[in-house]
Amino acid sequence: MKRILRTIYGFYGACAFALLLLIVTPCYFIIFIFVPKKLAYPVAHKYISRPWARGVLVLFFIRLKVKNKNFVDPKVTYVFVSNHRSLLDIPSFACSCKNTFRFLAKAELVKVPVLGFLISRLYITVNRRDRNDRAKSIEVMKNNLREHISVFIYPEGTRNKTDKPLLDFHDGAFRLAIEAQIPLAVMTVMGSGKLLSPLKFMELSPGTLHCEWSPVIETKGMTQKDIPALKEKTKQLMINILKQYENKNPLPLV
Repeated sequence: MKRILRTIYGFYGACAFALLLLIVTPCYFIIFIFVPKKLAYPVAHKYISRPWARGVLVLFFIRLKVKNKNFVDPKVTYVFVSNHRSLLDIPSFACSCKNTFRFLAKAELVKVPVLGFLISRLYITVNRRDRNDRAKSIEVMKNNLREHISVFIYPEGTRNKTDKPLLDFHDGAFRLAIEAQIPLAVMTVMGSGKLLSPLKFMELSPGTLHCEWSPVIETKGMTQKDIPALKEKTKQLMINILKQYENKNPLPLV
């Protein structure tokens, strides 16, 4: 019975998301057509993407609690990283900081009708199977950082559908932060897999999402040799926070 109710609620959530998508799409078109190219993305992010993300959580009846917001300076450019358990992680992150940033997303998402168009304009896309495309995406991210637009990467590379706290991390985010000498900002999301399961299609529940920022990690002076240590430090920060959360909320991760 519980799964049936979650599926019904998931259908409601899909309809609510589709409605919001229909509302914001014309707004994005207007901005990308009439606002100068250099200003278009920051304007779209601030006035459409962040309110859209907030609207998704409100319509899903999901409350967001963010700890240590003061660790992140809205005026500083970062390489952002976070764990990834469900699709709720995306709006939760957009609502958790005021910085202008771009997500790194899979190139396949561009093929999704309507949403794909927005992703191609709003996100940095990469085909992880294509070495040349990966190299190109790194340069695009560096250009964004030079223009003071932060970059957000899920180091796990995909949603974690296992019973492990985290999947193995890829090097990309840490290599980028070191090469650009940009500070690394680490956020841990808790509870998203319980509200929107990555395993069971359309199963959604109202509730509370918890996000916690860790102290920013400076990368100035680091070299490529520091990538493994930086990656491990980030992973341990997330694992420690996830363990504390699970000790207080002893329920399955998904």
